Amino acid sequence: MKTTLETLFSHHRLTKQKAKELLLELAKGTYNDSQMASFLTVYRMRNMTVDELNGFREAMLELSLPVDFSDFNTIDLCGTGGDGKNTFNISTLSSFVAAGAGLKVAKHGNYSVSSACGSSNVLEYFGYSFSNSQDKLRQELDKCNICFLHAPLFHPAMKNVAPVRKELGVKTFFNMLGPLVNPSDPQNQLIGVFSSELCRLYNYLYQNIEKNYMIVHSLDGYDEISLTGSARIESSNGSEIINAEEFTKTKFSPEDIAGGIDVSSSAKIFLNILNGNGTKAQNEVVIVNTALAIQCYYPDKSREECLNRARKSLLDKEALKVFKKLIEMQP
Repeated sequence: MKTTLETLFSHHRLTKQKAKELLLELAKGTYNDSQMASFLTVYRMRNMTVDELNGFREAMLELSLPVDFSDFNTIDLCGTGGDGKNTFNISTLSSFVAAGAGLKVAKHGNYSVSSACGSSNVLEYFGYSFSNSQDKLRQELDKCNICFLHAPLFHPAMKNVAPVRKELGVKTFFNMLGPLVNPSDPQNQLIGVFSSELCRLYNYLYQNIEKNYMIVHSLDGYDEISLTGSARIESSNGSEIINAEEFTKTKFSPEDIAGGIDVSSSAKIFLNILNGNGTKAQNEVVIVNTALAIQCYYPDKSREECLNRARKSLLDKEALKVFKKLIEMQP
């Protein structure tokens, strides 16, 4: 590891194969905590290459416990996290709104590392039972249009890294990997990323992966469409920059979409929005992100159609029904 760190600190790059081998060794517990911490933070200081990202991705998938949803047409709505914005749980709420709109959602997520409340935190709070049982997850997909893949149960080899990530408390390259390593390999993905550079990297990578994808990044640093300013969207159909005003007449402030200070207050915001009591900013952000997921899933639909369908799912409480049914199904 010392040689590798010297190589990286000297701004040299890893080949795809070397990146893959390093992550496999990391998972085995070959390195001590100090070495792991140094390695995890290197990519805070320099950009990652497509080969490095792809090598890490391949290692994670090789180590993961796969789950087969191939007879469903599934989508994952997943952000990298690590944007430091502490918004409410936008991608998780959008996942339920998408499920309420009829999409089959295989949501990949984890506990928060760098914000107050991650997707796993909020679902656990409401009583969702994490499982890697394919039968349970398939039943949820069939009955509720959504299931949740709690990352630690599908990436058990990463248990050696988890304590170091938690102690660091900052985004690492594992934030970059989260959306890339959904163990069910969904046919469609809406991915939020925290930087323009990562948006570009993901786009290069996904051009060689056979699936419908849409990568979003708000130019003021959010890993989702925040409606606080302009955003970049990359997909197989090309690249575009959109303004918040294209979706809503009002551009919102960061305070309008802030999350809770802990899991309990975050869960309160979450349920408030599902119950139809969200603010205009909260509702619109969820609706817009869901609409893009619908458009990713149904590329032939217009954006206006997708916005209308997302709005109906949230405001007619179709998403709330999905959420209640999913929680009721838990053992």
